[in-house]
Amino acid sequence: MILILFGPPAAGKGTQAARIKDKYQVAHLSTGEMLRAAVAAGTEVGKRARAIMDAGKLVSDEIVIGIIADRIKEPDCKRGFILDGFPRTVAQARALDDLLKSRKLEIDVVLEIRVDEAALVKRVEQRAADAKAAGQPVRPDDDPETFKKRLKVYHDETAPVLPYYENQKKVRVIDGMLPIEKVWEQIEKALTETGKKRGFLSRLLTGG
Repeated sequence: MILILFGPPAAGKGTQAARIKDKYQVAHLSTGEMLRAAVAAGTEVGKRARAIMDAGKLVSDEIVIGIIADRIKEPDCKRGFILDGFPRTVAQARALDDLLKSRKLEIDVVLEIRVDEAALVKRVEQRAADAKAAGQPVRPDDDPETFKKRLKVYHDETAPVLPYYENQKKVRVIDGMLPIEKVWEQIEKALTETGKKRGFLSRLLTGG
């Protein structure tokens, strides 16, 4: 099973990805987490990415695609994987299709978690306030002004990716404004229907 979780920053993709990973035992590939790990480790790619991420901008295709290409070779991706935060541009989507095709793989489904933008801003402001109240530093990603910049970048550069997959008839819309459990129910239904159609569901659920 290869799926993409699509939606604006702070839409709840990470929360649902963790549930999918636990139930189906597939790898969760979050480019954001991998990049933050590189930044924390002080690697060369981390140093290059840090200034870009702190400014609320997107890292280069070269950096992200390189990370993904290496990561999906790992053993935990054999049963499948979830892409969270990638692709972020149409160019990346095309590069991903080419990469997967070269390995005789393809995207099974794209889950679009659809949310209200005003609610997203409130979520980020609340996270920032909670961090400050707890005496913790506010992550650059949770700075309200930086987040608004990221949201603009999302609309300018990432939103056009959705029609790319809609043309492939792979998009399933998930109402991300519902409670977490209701969002999860929608995702389970979408994966069950897609899994039966594409033949991967029984293998995953039986550990094959």
